Amino acid sequence: MAQRSVVVIGGSAGGLEALRRVLRDLPADLEAAVFVVLHSAAESPGLLDSILARHTALRVQYAHDGARIHEGHVYVARADRHLILKPGYMRVTNGPKENRFRPAVDPLFRTAADVYGPRVIGLVLSGGQDDGAVGLALIKRSGGVAIVQDPEEALASGMPTAAIAHVKVDRVLKSDAIAPALVALVRESIGAVVEMSKSPRTDVAEGVQDAIHQAKALGPPSPYSCPECGGTLWEFRDGELLQYHCHLGHRFSGDSLAAAQSEALDLALWTALRALEEHSALHTRMAKHAHGRGLDLIAQKYEQEARDAEDRADRIRRVLISDSPVSIRAGFAV
Repeated sequence: MAQRSVVVIGGSAGGLEALRRVLRDLPADLEAAVFVVLHSAAESPGLLDSILARHTALRVQYAHDGARIHEGHVYVARADRHLILKPGYMRVTNGPKENRFRPAVDPLFRTAADVYGPRVIGLVLSGGQDDGAVGLALIKRSGGVAIVQDPEEALASGMPTAAIAHVKVDRVLKSDAIAPALVALVRESIGAVVEMSKSPRTDVAEGVQDAIHQAKALGPPSPYSCPECGGTLWEFRDGELLQYHCHLGHRFSGDSLAAAQSEALDLALWTALRALEEHSALHTRMAKHAHGRGLDLIAQKYEQEARDAEDRADRIRRVLISDSPVSIRAGFAV
């Protein structure tokens, strides 16, 4: 008789505090392996394993590419690397970012569902936006269990709320109630389970798939470009979930794509502001030089160019210092 032996956990902002409480109450003899993805910056100093080890009786370590999986261990995704699961071992990869993150939650959840099916328990903790919702849906579809931290308790409710909206989750729990639920689920028999595949599908997070060269159908092309590489984004649906991906494998939910576009717009505005300020300064200098040579009419033309550039720069500056999207639209309407 099989048991649930794989616990995958994903979180972002506020997730560390909840994760500490969960790991604190898990027993050292837990008959399951725990895998953790917390969104982190590429330059993270790599202290998460030490931080978590202070709060649990389980053995905590960073995941290593090709390492075997052992029960009673907590495997933590490294900064700037995806953590994905294979039959009995892990992969740590530099594959394309998903939802603007590496590590991302969806690759861990997706590969866990693909390889371990009903043996998997998926847990979404505090975090912004919606990374993990697609992966949690796949865990449910494969017969696993879906748990979400109560959004009312989460410091950032985006990830839990998105999971609840898109997945028929089994339990919504406060962080202090999650560990007892995990222990009970791990100890519970789930009956006979089909033997896992010894050669699962190659996942896009492994960074070896190129849809153009493999002539894969990705769904209809969208009018949007990939914020990561500039390539065409294809639109596809997974149940009720709408996603976008490019042929290199960068993936986005609607929310994460919108956030990426907002960042790109912000960068474009600052770039435009800098260019206009330089344009104004150059024409001011040229006007001064023209006056010195007695070319007053030419100097006046340069001065007008400088004023026009400064006026446009002021409009963009007002947009940038405003926190309201409505103000952004209004700024360009002037």
